[in-house]
Amino acid sequence: MLKLLVVEDHALVREGLVRLLGQVEPGAQVQESADFEAALNVLDSEGEFDLVLLDLALPGIDGFAGLDILRRRYPAMPVAVVSAFDDLPTITRVLNLGASGFIPKAFSGEALLSAVREVLAGNIFRPTGQSSSQLDDMTPVPPSKSGVRPDEIGLTDRQGQVLALMVRGMSNRDIADQLGLSEGTVKIHATAVFKALGVNSRTQALVAVARYGIDFESVF
Repeated sequence: MLKLLVVEDHALVREGLVRLLGQVEPGAQVQESADFEAALNVLDSEGEFDLVLLDLALPGIDGFAGLDILRRRYPAMPVAVVSAFDDLPTITRVLNLGASGFIPKAFSGEALLSAVREVLAGNIFRPTGQSSSQLDDMTPVPPSKSGVRPDEIGLTDRQGQVLALMVRGMSNRDIADQLGLSEGTVKIHATAVFKALGVNSRTQALVAVARYGIDFESVF
């Protein structure tokens, strides 16, 4: 019998997910937890589930830390994140932490079930057609209690260096001189940085750095 666990603090959302996931296959057993500690208690008492669906914005714990704990404690158990925070850096970081999928809460019930079935089949689910969001003052960002390394959101060391120097207010020419690169190469790296962050300008990139608490110590 298929066993699923939903970890979600909002009761209406949690109850809706439980009802919907009961349609994954006949006889599917879907349990629920309103917080991370309760979820750990369920897992410790009942053993591993076929899939855990985890919300990122849970009370009392950083969502990424919770995901990391589950991946370390139950390495063979698939964990898919279901979240309203569906910007590109968040999706990238979730998958880099070992999640088996990222399912936006904006999905329809049919799309969510399809994503869950793909994860249960052993595949990694990532939403397609993710548009580059405009990161402005209204963009939500999930809670994070520690700095994010550039590689956690999909940046290479060189791209992280370019972004770090952007933060210092350096021009592309100054960055090129600092890193021993051509100005054209710096522009290529800058374009890749914008794409990874889901932004279109330096100003938006600086907002992203502040919002995510990106720590550049590892790139220099």
